[in-house]
Amino acid sequence: MRESSHQRRILIAWVVLTVILLPIVIFAIAPNLPPGDATVESHGQVVDNTVLLAVVTPIAAFLVVFFAYALTNFRQRGPEIEEGPAIHGDHRVQVTWLVTTLVIVLGLASYGTFRLFQTGAGGGQGADPIFTADVHKKDALQVQVIAQQWEFTYRYPSYGGVETPHLVLPVNREVELHVTSLDVIHSFWAHALGVKADANPGVDNVVYVKPQRIRNFEIRCAELCGLWHGHMFDKGQIVSDARFAAWIRGAQRFFGPATKALPRYNQHYFPKPERRAG
Repeated sequence: MRESSHQRRILIAWVVLTVILLPIVIFAIAPNLPPGDATVESHGQVVDNTVLLAVVTPIAAFLVVFFAYALTNFRQRGPEIEEGPAIHGDHRVQVTWLVTTLVIVLGLASYGTFRLFQTGAGGGQGADPIFTADVHKKDALQVQVIAQQWEFTYRYPSYGGVETPHLVLPVNREVELHVTSLDVIHSFWAHALGVKADANPGVDNVVYVKPQRIRNFEIRCAELCGLWHGHMFDKGQIVSDARFAAWIRGAQRFFGPATKALPRYNQHYFPKPERRAG
């Protein structure tokens, strides 16, 4: 069989498989992948993952078709083992490979840069993030995430600096999280929110998130931080504005005495060594 016939068959099979797989990947598989759409940031991650899957699907389809065709048509059938014909290279294949990879890499780099300026970096970049989107308003609700061995606590500076053992956020409101630590390096990871930020002693690590669905979510420490690192997790909530207002008033009343004994709200804290967890 002539070489052009093999190429034509491989090309037809590749196009057919790609046409079948792309809609399945884009519309059925990718939208259901984590982290979901609980926040603007998590939804943005799903969109980015969808783009990456859409790019890689034709490549994977081509590899599957090529290897399946080669194993089916070019395998040795007779009892005698014969050497295949010598291959001296093909400039058409080399140029196509280089151009295709160049277009994919530059295209993804351009897309990533556009998304970076459009939505912000989405993670902790210190006290002064380099990339912040226009939607990150100055009137965002500030919440401080304080990590320590082996729990997270949360302070709300706009509500008298009250500190609570659980994170509760209002839906459809921009939130500015300030992540820090009292002792060792931790990592605040709320997977369903699309948020992961290091919690370092003496550092104010800022990350933005905008909840858009009422739901519960899990919080875990994603940095090995000591003996009970595996037990450093919590459950948070995204609630309606009315429920958040009622909850924060209750927290102010319940934790009021403890709040008075705490140091004033600051970007980070340096407890005395004997008061730090061990």
